[in-house]
Amino acid sequence: MNLYEHTIVVRQDISPSQIKQLTDKYSKIVEKNEGNLVKTENWGLLNLSYIIKKNKKGNYIHFKFKGSGKVVDELEKSERIDKNLLKYLTVKVKKFDLETNYFESKDKEKIHKDEKKK
Repeated sequence: MNLYEHTIVVRQDISPSQIKQLTDKYSKIVEKNEGNLVKTENWGLLNLSYIIKKNKKGNYIHFKFKGSGKVVDELEKSERIDKNLLKYLTVKVKKFDLETNYFESKDKEKIHKDEKKK
């Protein structure tokens, strides 16, 4: 089984319940195609580096999963026709970094580092 990190960028005007539905939809596609979902992260609303389909911001959702190329094919086939998505990217990795949360707020990050020092 290969290890993959998959990120989708969703339109900025979508509701939190719709984001949850999209997360569930793509999680089920991974599981349905014999993939193993390791971690799902909602990175929140972030600025885009350039305007995509008249959007300056996008909601980022990140998946880490184990599976075959078939899982990636099914995910991307479904994402091509989804009007709520702006972009998607799948990257094959050698190992997962499950420790670091890159989009955690600075206050929480400082508290977390202080706890590790003790």
